Amino acid sequence: MSEHISYERAPCVSEAINTRRSLRDFLPQPVPQSLIEQILTTAARAPSGTNMQPWKTYVVTGSTREKLCDTCCTAFDEKSGQYTSETRYYPEEWFEPYLARRREVGWALYNLLGIAKGDRERTFAQHRKNYQFFGAPVGLIFTIHRDLATGSWLDYGMFMQNIMLLAREQGLHSCPQAAWADYHEPVRQVLPLTKDEIVVCGLALGYADSAAIENSLVTSRVPLTDHTTFLD
Repeated sequence: MSEHISYERAPCVSEAINTRRSLRDFLPQPVPQSLIEQILTTAARAPSGTNMQPWKTYVVTGSTREKLCDTCCTAFDEKSGQYTSETRYYPEEWFEPYLARRREVGWALYNLLGIAKGDRERTFAQHRKNYQFFGAPVGLIFTIHRDLATGSWLDYGMFMQNIMLLAREQGLHSCPQAAWADYHEPVRQVLPLTKDEIVVCGLALGYADSAAIENSLVTSRVPLTDHTTFLD
């Protein structure tokens, strides 16, 4: 796996995969709408069971992005921890090896930022940046029909992966954000979601700030033998 952060275009799929990072600081440089349209159109070639294509995307920029961020940041400031997703992303109780992996990446990020264990104020401030798309000029909110089943959620993941890899091809970076699902109620105050739509997650999209220390984080991966069994 590549251990460097690339801010250039990725020339091939493997380079796009190896240089994809969940970055947490972006430049204000705008992304042309034509480029966003190109990425989303190509990403929609993702496979889906019986070609259902279960994804729906809201792209927010400009004043709509500002209104969404302001609304959700206000909700976060007033009622942090009181909003919950309509679906469960994480287990109710963490267990190994997943607990250790979660802690590893969390403390790696906080160590880079100089946030000490127990520093609730700075931890709060860092988490709040989710609802500003980490400064990215483009925010995407993904929704799915609430009556669709597990298979469609798996299909959705392939669609989103396509978006992130295509972004790398164009020299862009991204950060998928489960945090937006918790704030589906404030999101509904700004975006025209129907009652049948569930917020899956959000995604920050833009050009990376190469000077941001948090963007130097490279997460680890377990060895192939930990998750793959070859049977002859």
